[in-house]
Amino acid sequence: MESVTLDALDRRLIHALQLDGRLPFSRIAAAVGVPERTVARRYQRLRSRLALRVVGLVDGRRTGMLDWIVRVRCAPEAVETLAVLLARRDDTSWIAPLVGGTELTCMIRTPPPGDDGRRPFFEQLARTAGVREVGAACVLRPVAGVGGWAGRMDALGEAEQRLLLPPRPAPADPSAPADQTEAVPVLSPADSALLRALAQDGRADLGRLAAATGCSESTVRRRIGQLRDSGILAFEVEIDPALFGYPIEALLWLDVPPGRLRAVAEALAGHQQVAFAALTTGPSSVFVMVECRSVSGLHAYVTDELAALHGITRIESAVTQRRTKRAGPLPAPLAEKRTGAPSGRAPAQ
Repeated sequence: MESVTLDALDRRLIHALQLDGRLPFSRIAAAVGVPERTVARRYQRLRSRLALRVVGLVDGRRTGMLDWIVRVRCAPEAVETLAVLLARRDDTSWIAPLVGGTELTCMIRTPPPGDDGRRPFFEQLARTAGVREVGAACVLRPVAGVGGWAGRMDALGEAEQRLLLPPRPAPADPSAPADQTEAVPVLSPADSALLRALAQDGRADLGRLAAATGCSESTVRRRIGQLRDSGILAFEVEIDPALFGYPIEALLWLDVPPGRLRAVAEALAGHQQVAFAALTTGPSSVFVMVECRSVSGLHAYVTDELAALHGITRIESAVTQRRTKRAGPLPAPLAEKRTGAPSGRAPAQ
């Protein structure tokens, strides 16, 4: 990736796209007071350098799927190969080798457990060459970072945000507990094709989406609105926090007794450093992803802000080495580049 530096206009553009990844450039330009062509040029510059991407994401809980935070301990020589093999899969995201060279973490999406005649994914992963141990914690409920990391959403004033987001029906809150009595929606083949296309490019124009789905542009426009309003579809801005001056990313596993989970979750949602947090199964009940300006900043966050929260009895932390994959599928240039990675046997899909 070419070297990129963000200026004030870039940051305002990114904030606007996090509010709504499909906002027209004309509306963003009117809100920030620059020509539309300037906004479009800035977006294309960042996207062409692989610094910025808008991706469409599906809320797995609303489609009957489960998300898992997975820790894989493996032989040092297997870490890079395994990260690349996992990154090629459609059901993985947030893949990060950890500093130390013998562990990586990722998020995996699977159907609910059941006897479908196939070997469970985690059993396949555990049998992969070089893998020594696999730990999986099911995401019960996201509690912070839903709708965008706060660290990249402070460039626009309230008046500008109101110009960008006129009143509309509020979408389903992805951090709210899913209604267990609500039937899982059935997605049509056209819906699945639409969601795949938006995962690659959340700003793909209606013509491209119509070609991908076999539907008319008006049908595509209407279906995107329906999927968003139901909470199934949301848009995320992928960008390296280091470009905002936060080069240190750490993963935290917190032990919190049940009686304090709600209070701790509410507090985490207000922390500037928290990019994502969720209640999970497993030895630790809360998983947190934080972005910091330095190691000393991480130390201050743990010893000051987290230490001030009553109920946290234990903290385990690890620093990520880099991101092999973020929220969406690998961009085409990276996917093509990584097909030449060392060969290995990946868990079957």
